Amino acid sequence: MPLSLYDSLTREKRDFAPADDTRVTMYVCGPTVYDHAHIGNFRAAIVFDLLFRLLRRRYGDAHVVYARNFTDIDDKIIKRARDTGAPIAEITAKYSRIYDEELAAFNALPPTLKPTATGHIGAMIALCDKLIEGG
Repeated sequence: MPLSLYDSLTREKRDFAPADDTRVTMYVCGPTVYDHAHIGNFRAAIVFDLLFRLLRRRYGDAHVVYARNFTDIDDKIIKRARDTGAPIAEITAKYSRIYDEELAAFNALPPTLKPTATGHIGAMIALCDKLIEGG
């Protein structure tokens, strides 16, 4: 039986087929970590936790990679650092930890990967340069 998912672009259900038969990957935008998470952050996390579990059951635990990022640099984070006098890294580490703890209380599985925005700034700049070059 195929797995059908709603495609918000076409507004239709489509059968899911992984791009790679040996590995299913999913990337989910996570929270901006400058304060406690809100219900919208948790809603998204719970929905994608459910999808992660479903994909693992269908394709096998070892064949599903779930990445959920932390946005750890942003205007709101910079403002919070200025307002409190705390270093950005301290603020983002604190709220990343709290977010993970609160999701664990919902019994959500941790993602396979938790990339941070600051860990990929070089790649973001290179992508922007490529887009500018392409017009």
